[in-house]
Amino acid sequence: MNRMDINVQWVFTSTALLGLASGMIGTFALLKKQSLIGDAMAHAALPGICIAFLLYGQKSLLLFLIGATCSGYIATICIQFIVKHTRVKEDAAIGIVLSVFFGLGIVLLTWINQHEGGNQSGIHDFLFGKAASLTGSDVNVLTVTAVTVIIMILIFFKEFKIITFDRAFAQGIGIPVSLLNGVLMFLIVSVVVIGLQAVGVVLMSALLITPALAARYWTEKLEWMTLLAGGFGALSGVAGAYISLIAYAPTGPLVIIFATVLFIFSFLFAPKRGLCSKMIRRHIERKKLQSQQLMYKRGEQL
Repeated sequence: MNRMDINVQWVFTSTALLGLASGMIGTFALLKKQSLIGDAMAHAALPGICIAFLLYGQKSLLLFLIGATCSGYIATICIQFIVKHTRVKEDAAIGIVLSVFFGLGIVLLTWINQHEGGNQSGIHDFLFGKAASLTGSDVNVLTVTAVTVIIMILIFFKEFKIITFDRAFAQGIGIPVSLLNGVLMFLIVSVVVIGLQAVGVVLMSALLITPALAARYWTEKLEWMTLLAGGFGALSGVAGAYISLIAYAPTGPLVIIFATVLFIFSFLFAPKRGLCSKMIRRHIERKKLQSQQLMYKRGEQL
């Protein structure tokens, strides 16, 4: 097996783990109604990545992750400050901060690309993602972080479940709700940050939410929903990376298109909640009702 085949396998493994981690942690983000937080963190990460490149002078995923994390943390502080000290609601504050940080990131990205060596740095791949641009060190960082997030979800699954559905009960039995909310937010930010190069700033938040939305149509139980969301995310990641490597196209849009196909299929054909399944059940119930009414009329005539 040549080195290229090994690199391709590493890319598939890392994108599968990224999709798995995104789907699993996205389940809690969806149920806690924190979907916009992932979007804000992804867009707010761009200026941090650009500043890290300007300081270091070349591409380094680890430093980019540090810069993106710092930028996302500053964006979080700005959102909390706006909500606390103004009459602006949280969703509007997220929109404001998201737009400002993303606009700043685009300005810095344009400036970098216009200077010598900037367009060869690969930093533009962070906009829409490109799995083919992942190096060995990039794959290692992505894999280790994704595995760590998955392990943390498994360890704290019971506690995350309680604070998601009944915060007051969790406080009553002594669970450190604020600490666990912070851990959950840290895991969401970690997944968003490591997925930026593979999926991109613009679409990373969709990889968090779309698999979880698709899984929601198939089950009522959180355990199965988390596993299904992780599976849908992993499948989307591998499929998007495969097509991206073949066509040498941006990975992010391809991953999200595949995830959206899974969502549409779930929306239409899931056994209990699917639209077609509901229509079929209603048709059967209508036929039964008509049959009962017909039998009742015949009984009256007799």
